[in-house]
Amino acid sequence: MRVLIALGGNAMTGEDGSARVEDQIAAGKVAMEAVADLLEHDIDIVLTHGNGPQVGNLLVKNEVAAAVVPPVPLDWCGAQTQATLGFVLMEALDVATAARGLYRRSAALVTRCLVDADDPGFSRPSKPIGRYLSAEEAAMLIEHGEHWEDRGEKGWRRLVASPEPRAILDAPAVRALVDAGFVVIANGGGGIPVVRGADGLRGVEAVIDKDLGAALLARTVDADVLVIATDVPNAVLRFGTPDAEPLGRVTIARLRELAEEGHFASGSMGPKVDAACRFVEEGGQYAVITDLDSIVNAVTASEEEREGTIVVPN
Repeated sequence: MRVLIALGGNAMTGEDGSARVEDQIAAGKVAMEAVADLLEHDIDIVLTHGNGPQVGNLLVKNEVAAAVVPPVPLDWCGAQTQATLGFVLMEALDVATAARGLYRRSAALVTRCLVDADDPGFSRPSKPIGRYLSAEEAAMLIEHGEHWEDRGEKGWRRLVASPEPRAILDAPAVRALVDAGFVVIANGGGGIPVVRGADGLRGVEAVIDKDLGAALLARTVDADVLVIATDVPNAVLRFGTPDAEPLGRVTIARLRELAEEGHFASGSMGPKVDAACRFVEEGGQYAVITDLDSIVNAVTASEEEREGTIVVPN
């Protein structure tokens, strides 16, 4: 069995959301303990991860240093965080597997994701990233070509495009490494967004949704199961109300219907639900949305005993 595990951004920060170096290392160790538990079942694993807090840190550095050095573009931020988090996860996985007497090599791959140059998102940047700034601070970054918007009392916020992921360009390398026995960490943050032009490929200022990128990577590397690991054991209907209801086994059709009814927030659970549906619609056996503590059960338990939100064909 081949499984793709998508680690949410919370899996790479402290419990309070802090992204200090020591917090990220500690969080990586926790996540890789769960992955090592799954490796004991002799399963091929591909890992991907969010990078929002890490990119956020780089953007702060951009802002602070904008008057001294040019800001680093978003595609560079994606590449840097893929490499850094890949290193952190590899180190943590080596420790976790050694403690279990396992020998599984790991590899981190800086991964590009193709998007359309004419994607509507580029003409209407809508995804807010980074912190709020004053008008004066934002003006300096606007001079460097960034798109900022006045958000009233809170200040100015940067908006970027979030185009649809079309192809994982480095998927053949991922497949080759998995076939050779490696646990591969790839496509972090949804992949480095690139477009194809007359002169070849070039990176662009955009952010790809991590969960949609994970679903595309899972299909591209022929994964059987997609596990979207988050900080809750299930997707929840009527979240935050007295009538909240954890969602268990559900068909694509029913889950799509629930999404259209507005049960899943667009900035949190919505993309996870969409990604799970896309993966199964394209031929995956099933997808799971659950927390780290439940991923072994989600992959190895019988159909009747699986925990989490289990998305199955209609």
